[in-house]
Amino acid sequence: MNIQHFDDLLAMARNQREPQRLLMVFTTAECEPDATPEQRAAHAAGEGGVLHPLMCVDKDPGEVADFAALAAEARQAGPAWQLMFTAALAGRTSASEIQRMLDLLVKRVQAGEFGGLLPFNPAGEVVLIG
Repeated sequence: MNIQHFDDLLAMARNQREPQRLLMVFTTAECEPDATPEQRAAHAAGEGGVLHPLMCVDKDPGEVADFAALAAEARQAGPAWQLMFTAALAGRTSASEIQRMLDLLVKRVQAGEFGGLLPFNPAGEVVLIG
């Protein structure tokens, strides 16, 4: 299956034999205080900046009706976000293991280590990071 939208990932996770947890980190892009005028202009145009995690959550795919419901929940829970990084955790896992993986995911996003993560924009579409 080709994942183009969060709902594609949701459908794929629901169809796995093993139980799945979706781990999500919601981020915003900020312009650093020492940014150059070119970097500030790019950021103002919606490009560049440094990603900062705002909040993270794990969900059973069965707990999420669709992306619209997830986005509405995120709007109520915290500030506006620009990218949501998502990973799946397969198998039966404890709450402490899920929290450990969420903490690791936040650290990876902060470090710019996006390999194996799916980034989505606020419309639920996959974003290519290059």
